[in-house]
Amino acid sequence: MSTPRPSTASPRPALPAPPLPAADARWALLFDVDGTLLDFADDPRSVQVSSALLALLHELHAATDGALALVSGRELDDLDRLFEHPRWAAIGLHGLELRQASGSFRRLSVPQASQDRMHREARALAARFDGVQVEDKQLAIALHCRRAPEQLARLHGAAAELIARLPGYELQPGHQVLEFKPAGMDKGRAVLELLQRAPFAGRTPVYLGDDLTDEHAFDAVNRRHGISIRIGERDPSAAHFTLPGPAATEAWLTRVLHALTHGVPTHARVPHGGPARQP
Repeated sequence: MSTPRPSTASPRPALPAPPLPAADARWALLFDVDGTLLDFADDPRSVQVSSALLALLHELHAATDGALALVSGRELDDLDRLFEHPRWAAIGLHGLELRQASGSFRRLSVPQASQDRMHREARALAARFDGVQVEDKQLAIALHCRRAPEQLARLHGAAAELIARLPGYELQPGHQVLEFKPAGMDKGRAVLELLQRAPFAGRTPVYLGDDLTDEHAFDAVNRRHGISIRIGERDPSAAHFTLPGPAATEAWLTRVLHALTHGVPTHARVPHGGPARQP
């Protein structure tokens, strides 16, 4: 299977707001976390999930018969910590880790010597740039520039030179972050893997994400005739719909839950006044 590639389409001036489902819609909900469900923080470990959002996600999990998954660059252990150890399907480390709804788990294996070398080289690189934070994800190392955004361009150039000397690894850019990760897996591939198994199989995939790392998932979901929703204003994007930020995401998901459990009235409108559609 070929790797889904981020869209190279020209920027579009405006995307419509996403639709609401019919009461009998069979949606599978897949969410990026940081920047989509949660606002960014300088320290990724300092973010918190509100009790209201957590309760909403549990209700959506029940309303979709378990077809709900978190899809993140975070490790699964970190996702479980944040969301209080839910029994949800989840994709971690951009697809390097995957937990099915059944509880079965897979994790990409990397030779220890290669992993140790990547860690040493990435940490040595970060030490050359003031304000760059190192996030150790075991299989991957993320270098964050949220506290020093002026360093990003120079860091990217140096990281690109380094990754060429690390066989089996690739550089994954993101929002004020560069990540060294094993090659050959991304969110799109992992989402397609998840969609092959119950309770996701046969449902309309609905993917929400904000970052470059989510473009692979947008492409994958679009090929499955699903609903791709960009959070924020980043362009270009393969997404077909948009919401402005995590607060709007939560508000729209509240309406999705009501639609799935009570139906959508004929006069219903999605956020920003877009017409409600019923895929």
